Amino acid sequence: MTESVSRARPNLLASWLFAVAALVVIIVTVGGITRLTESGLSITEWKPLLGALPPMSEADWQAEFELYKQIPEYTQINGPAGMDLEAFKSIYWWEWIHRQLGRLIGLALAVPLAIFAVRRIIPQGYFWRLFALVALVGLQGSFGWWMVASGLETRTDVSHFRLAIHLCTALILLGGLVWTALDLKALAKGDSHPARLRPVAIWTGTILFVQLLLGAWVAGLNAGLASDSWPLMQGRFLPEFDNARGLFWAMAHDPFLIHWMHRWWAWVAVAALVVMARRVKPVNRKASIAIHAAFGTQILLGIATAMSGVEFHLAVLHQLVGALLVAAYAWGAHALGRSA
Repeated sequence: MTESVSRARPNLLASWLFAVAALVVIIVTVGGITRLTESGLSITEWKPLLGALPPMSEADWQAEFELYKQIPEYTQINGPAGMDLEAFKSIYWWEWIHRQLGRLIGLALAVPLAIFAVRRIIPQGYFWRLFALVALVGLQGSFGWWMVASGLETRTDVSHFRLAIHLCTALILLGGLVWTALDLKALAKGDSHPARLRPVAIWTGTILFVQLLLGAWVAGLNAGLASDSWPLMQGRFLPEFDNARGLFWAMAHDPFLIHWMHRWWAWVAVAALVVMARRVKPVNRKASIAIHAAFGTQILLGIATAMSGVEFHLAVLHQLVGALLVAAYAWGAHALGRSA
């Protein structure tokens, strides 16, 4: 009986972290929707507590709309296009849902952690790891507002650099949740040694991170619209791009070149993931299959999204599977980290 109880605690914590990881996948997907619907700047103030309530009356809605009318996205784009209050509400709700999910994730991590700590059911050595995940959620919220703030004064959109930091931090959080949950599952089976990152997982993760970063830049610059053909762009392998300020500037700012880099770096990421998945297969066949399934689906969705001119549902699925690919990578890297 004692052994059963002692093992139940790490399993309980692992299930909790997997549930939070699922919420992170959802918020990443909703974040993609807010980007595609141009909803991210609809809430122009950051109210961590009071902002949990949506406008409750027509007067409240009108007040929110008046705040939105002061930013460049409205004065230069949506205002001239004839946006009315009803159209504003449609974008406001997506951003509001995105922010509420962020609050929910913070509560879903912080409140149970406090309860588990008081009840002393957190295994030795895990409290600060779990606390770091909570802190990362708080940092992510700050990054989210920092991103939004970049589009409120002079720009008609948010900085693609800040968007990339916001998205990549969420994906790092997702990987950390999955990794820690798997360590706890192993602990429940009697293995008290946390997994370690192996070299193949480190360089594969680095290559994958670059691809995710490029994907965030593509989203931030609307660079998916740079070409609706594949594999060529504008009938050429390498499209024309603005090189007036140098190649390195273009690599970080020009939507045509960034789109091209995202397309072709994807195959570098695929090659790395194939190598890693082959290493994973002998130790955890299911994790290896998950990696193959995720990157295979992601490649097909990426091509379809580009060729469709960034069709909404395909683009949302592309972001969703990107998050699932990160989770599959974390699973595989963890399996390698537990092998001899």
